[in-house]
Formats: sequence, structure tokens, C-alpha cells
Amino acid sequence: MHRLVSFFEDMWYRPRWYHWTVATLLLPISLLYGVMMWIRRRLALPMEYGLPVIGIGNLLVGGSGKTPMAIALASHYQKSAVVLRGYGRKSRGLVVVSEWGRVLTDIETSGDEAMLLAKSLPASTVIVSENRHAAIQKAASMGAGIVFLDDAFGKVDIKKFDILLHPARVVNPFPLPSGPFREFPFEKRRADLVLVEGRDFRRRVVCEGCDRTLMLVTAIANPARLEPYLPKGLVKCRMILPDHAWFDEKKIVEKMRHCGVDRIVTTEKDVVKMEGFRIDTAILKLTLDVDKKVFEAIDKYLKNRS
Repeated sequence: MHRLVSFFEDMWYRPRWYHWTVATLLLPISLLYGVMMWIRRRLALPMEYGLPVIGIGNLLVGGSGKTPMAIALASHYQKSAVVLRGYGRKSRGLVVVSEWGRVLTDIETSGDEAMLLAKSLPASTVIVSENRHAAIQKAASMGAGIVFLDDAFGKVDIKKFDILLHPARVVNPFPLPSGPFREFPFEKRRADLVLVEGRDFRRRVVCEGCDRTLMLVTAIANPARLEPYLPKGLVKCRMILPDHAWFDEKKIVEKMRHCGVDRIVTTEKDVVKMEGFRIDTAILKLTLDVDKKVFEAIDKYLKNRS
């Protein structure tokens, strides 16, 4: 399964000549999928909630900076709440992960992204739920003044200000499964604000503790995107798991011994699932530099609602 996932990630983000053969064969499915999503968007009746909802999403599968963008934006506004599904969690239903900065659950209940948000937003509320409507209503009942909806562009039944994150360069322009797009690429015009990486926001990564040989341990989508930020020549081996997978401390230690290293390097999203592990850990800490026009656009939206 891991090899199959890696093949499709390469076909979507780093295609070589042989990937295009597979992508072409899958095009009829991609066209059907794209048309279904096109119809779904146009038949939607968005629901209003009486408070501003800011959607943060993307058109491509995989990581695009949605979680750090949610942190950057939510930290800028008072009484902000972040609502997300909570992929990978071992719970179901609506769960209040944090209430105005006070963490109320454990990592297995919240999931990795929600816990990272909760620990990164000491003045906000974080809620996970498969039912985003119920979660937004819960946030409103808790006194939220603004809701940031994570992974939101496809939530066409919610009235919101849509912020779409888009990479600077896309090699494969097809919808799933031939390419990485969740909808036809031209649907980005439906967003209220399209932010292009490198132009409207930039990643800033600091590797804390990256001063010796390391083993990379991660469970994120498209892990190859970490490569530019890893210390050159220090990563001796890698332990790559599927997105949102849980870690086994014993297996990590065994792999470290096999590789001959005594420290791992991982992401902030991964390290929240390693609490209590007795493993020396270096961390890739990611923040976003966001253009001020993003906040100006949100402020204008909020002013027009009042």
C-alpha cells in the first residue's frame, strides 16, 4: 500500500515519463469525477450561521500549508475558533479539543492537526467534527466571534469567505485520480481570495536540534516536500509512514539502532503524537509569512458583514 501511495504522489507532484501513461489511462475516471464535483458545487445551497466563517482550503490533495495558515490567521483575531474534521483521530463525533486555549482532550481523541492547532493557539477554541455544521454552531454557542474552517474549499454547503492556497507551480493539471486536483483547476475562480505560495505567503522553517546525524520520522502527505528543509548531509535514513499514521516508539528505536543514529528529526504535526516517547528529537518548526493584504481582505469582509 505504501508503494502504491508513493507512486501516485510521484505521479501527481513529480511525474516522470512513465507516470503519464498511467495518468492518460485514468483520464476517463478523472473527467467523470471532475464533472460530478462541478455539478455538486453548482447545486449547493450554502448555509449562513450568523457569524463570519473563513474557509481555508486548497484544490490539490496533500499538504499545502492549511494548518499553519489557520494558525497564522486565527491568532490574529479575538474570540477565534478553528473547526476541522480531525483526520486520523481515534474518536468520532463532535469534540471540543480546546476551549480558549485550555486543552481538554488527549491526542488520540483530537488527532494530530487539531492538537497542533490547540497547542499553537493559546487564545482560541478548536473543535473537531465530521459534521462541520454542528461544529460551527457549537463554536457560536461558546461565544466565538469568527470561525476558521480548515480544509474548507470543498465544503460548498457552508456560506463563507473562501481562501484558497495554491502552489507556485503545478506539473500535473488533472483531477483525481490522474492528477492531484480535487476539482477542475478552473474552479479556483470560485474562491474569494487565491493565495499563491511564494507570492502571497512564504514558509519559514527552522530545524531545532539539527546538529548531528538524524533519522527522519514522519507521517504526513507528500513527505518529499520536507526535503528542501532538511539539514544537508545529516539525514542518514528515513522512516516514512502514511498520512496521520500513529507511531510505535519501539519500532522507531529499532530503526534508529539499525541506522546507527541517536536522534530523530520530525515535524510539529508528527511530534504531538510522540508525547511521552523517550527519544531524542529534533523538530522542523514551520511558520508562514503572510502578506498583509490577506488580513486586509478578511477585515474588509468582516466590516461588510457588520
